[in-house]
Amino acid sequence: MYCVIFGSLSFIKYLAVLSSIMSDVLIKPDVAVHGKRNAKTVTFSRTPRGYWRRKRDTWTSGQARFTACKSPLSPKDRELLLDHTHETGFHGDNGSSFTLAWVGDGTGIILVLSTVSVPSDSFHEGGSTRLYRSEDYGKSFHDTSNAINNAFIKKDFGISTGPGNPQQVILTANVPFTETRGGVIFTSMDAGRKFRSVQLPFHPAQAIQFHYQDPKYLVAISIDDGLWLSQDFGNTWSEVHEGVQTFTWGSGITLFFSSSPKGTVEAARRGELILRRTQDFGQTFTTIAKNIFSFGYIGGFLFTSVMEKLGSPRVIYVSSDQGDHFNKAQLPSATTEQFYSVLDGDEDMIFMHVDNPGDTYFGTIYTSDDRGILYSKSLERHLFGGEAKSDFTNVTSLRGVYLTNILEEGGLIRSVISFDRGGQWKFLKKPENVECPENSKKCNLHIHGEHSPFSGIPPMLPLSEPTATGLIIAHGSVGDSISATRPDVYVSGDGGYTWWGTLRGPHLYSILDSGGLIVAVEAHQDRQINSLKFSTDEGQCWNIFNFTDHPIFLAGVASEPGTKTMNISIFGYRPDDDDQPMWVAVTVDFDHLLTRECDEQDYVMWLAHSEYGSDSETDGCVLGYKETFRRLRKLSACRNGRGYVVSKQQSPCPCTKEDYMCDYGFYRHEDTSECLPQPGLLNQTLEICLNGNLDDIQTIGYRKIPGDKCEGGFSPPRKEDITKKHCEKLSPSSSSSLPKGMLAVIVVCTCIGLIGLVIAAALIIMSRKTNCRRRSPAYRFTVLQLQEEEVCVNSESGPSSKRRSLEGPDDSDDDLIE
Repeated sequence: MYCVIFGSLSFIKYLAVLSSIMSDVLIKPDVAVHGKRNAKTVTFSRTPRGYWRRKRDTWTSGQARFTACKSPLSPKDRELLLDHTHETGFHGDNGSSFTLAWVGDGTGIILVLSTVSVPSDSFHEGGSTRLYRSEDYGKSFHDTSNAINNAFIKKDFGISTGPGNPQQVILTANVPFTETRGGVIFTSMDAGRKFRSVQLPFHPAQAIQFHYQDPKYLVAISIDDGLWLSQDFGNTWSEVHEGVQTFTWGSGITLFFSSSPKGTVEAARRGELILRRTQDFGQTFTTIAKNIFSFGYIGGFLFTSVMEKLGSPRVIYVSSDQGDHFNKAQLPSATTEQFYSVLDGDEDMIFMHVDNPGDTYFGTIYTSDDRGILYSKSLERHLFGGEAKSDFTNVTSLRGVYLTNILEEGGLIRSVISFDRGGQWKFLKKPENVECPENSKKCNLHIHGEHSPFSGIPPMLPLSEPTATGLIIAHGSVGDSISATRPDVYVSGDGGYTWWGTLRGPHLYSILDSGGLIVAVEAHQDRQINSLKFSTDEGQCWNIFNFTDHPIFLAGVASEPGTKTMNISIFGYRPDDDDQPMWVAVTVDFDHLLTRECDEQDYVMWLAHSEYGSDSETDGCVLGYKETFRRLRKLSACRNGRGYVVSKQQSPCPCTKEDYMCDYGFYRHEDTSECLPQPGLLNQTLEICLNGNLDDIQTIGYRKIPGDKCEGGFSPPRKEDITKKHCEKLSPSSSSSLPKGMLAVIVVCTCIGLIGLVIAAALIIMSRKTNCRRRSPAYRFTVLQLQEEEVCVNSESGPSSKRRSLEGPDDSDDDLIE
């Protein structure tokens, strides 16, 4: 789902980025919500011959010299854009929040909920809601509140849309918990044109969850911890289990969930949860693990954290066959003061963060083999900052690229990038058009990740899209380490190898037309805005367009997910005649500015991961093969169009040491490709337990990176034998298939979160403390248990929210698992 909650008008200060799950794991920021605001108007002209006149300006960015390019916009083009700029004022709407959701793929349909909240008691929040609908990408909105009987819709999880951009929509009404009949939802099969009211036999405690493929299958947890299931898109419901803490869909119609056998709020903290699954919609259940703390599912792998013996550290067990068999992951154990976090994963490999002991705010990233069992050390001192914020980012515009930040000794935060799925990490190169600050000993580009916007520094996370090959847009600074001062915007067109300083100061940005068009809006806190910037050459030069004569306080920018659109919507508010804030939506349509369809002359063949001027046989080889893309030339001002698809050619490469990770017990020496044994493990045979039998592994330190397709070349010896000696394995004492109703448990209260966040994607597998209050988690990024295609972000943190920082440890860790 693509859903945004614009923050309260009284204190719009912090931003949030909303996006859909991509590659079944990560989040792509297609729609953004923000609360920074400012105004800056710059006018340009265009030469009579129609060529862009480019002007270089040099700024001072912090202490760095920053050179950028401006391009004028001709009066004719300005008038053309004004003719296709549409402003909608939601008169009489002084609601505290706006929730926006895109419905369908290429339909242009947007639903907006305007909510006025009136706190009444600790269990129910009253208020009113208006529902607006647009069928033209936000150019016009119509009040359709009567379609839902003018009901008050929940502000925090009131709107959900089906997976894969179908036209199924669910609105969850805010009904008092004292209502014995249960809650009410409104369902639509036609993108919100008509709604059907459904009386629920329970009160939902969180958003209705769609099946990741088939939207007619719905699951929800009630406020009394019941697990409810519908097989007909919410028309009828049945309770399949009681005392449920968390759940997630597995493969097919498999549903995993954890429950408490003792009905105590301490069950999760003490590791007394039971992990069960049903593969027939709750008719029968199988207990697949006991005495667990938490679990998650990603990329076909089922993880669970357990305490093998009373008082011992926690460990991770993993299953690749939907819970039939579990094997112990070869990872360091974690005490109750540490946690595990799955940063990313697919069917080939898992990125796992293991927290260091104590309040260090860093840990170690490990990468798995294709079974999710053997883990190799990938990156030390990985920043995992206040409120469990990780800066780990999957660059989706180019295969194998990941960005993150490390916390060096001395407290400096520095950015590193990997081009081979964590095999090696390097510092980012300084942009050519940015000078190093004076007295800078190490001059590199450093990118703001999730920890930074959490601290209120940049208004948006790094942005990349699969359809915009090689393109990355991010906030950052140049110098010894990341700067806490106002960041600038940097762009890379080659997947992070080289960067360009492109916009001064913080901005909200969006990728349109599959990368052929970038739009940005200045994002400051204290001023109104009336202009946007757009670029057709990957941010080398920018045009400025004044989209309104009446400036607004910026709340956010939104574009249709998937980058195919040519429309951008800017949301904000301005005081009306009665000094009451009024919501405003301005949609700018670039369809009539870039009218020429791109032809073959507008495209160029580009070898990804290639070093300029290199003629090496392995030039461009990453993960065992080369990829040559057909991509748009930077100076071609044309449109890719909705029919554009990424075109690429692949060719295999000979194997080298770069195609291998360091095996378990080895580490890669700094600035080399050599894998050296860790102290104490030299010449030792590694024994791991696989399905109850010991597996002896002998290696000289190298293991091929999962998903690597190299052929021939370097091949280190590695031998794996299964002995007849048995070993311990995770299995319930009585795993059996039981009929529905025979596994009744006492209802308990839990706070292990199921809600996901945007901006960095991580699952906390185990944590420090468990707090039992049913409230929204402070951080919310439980991606492994997040329904695909459904992300809802609330930006109402407010400036008064207390945040845990690197400088000041907080004794409270209730935020990690709730």
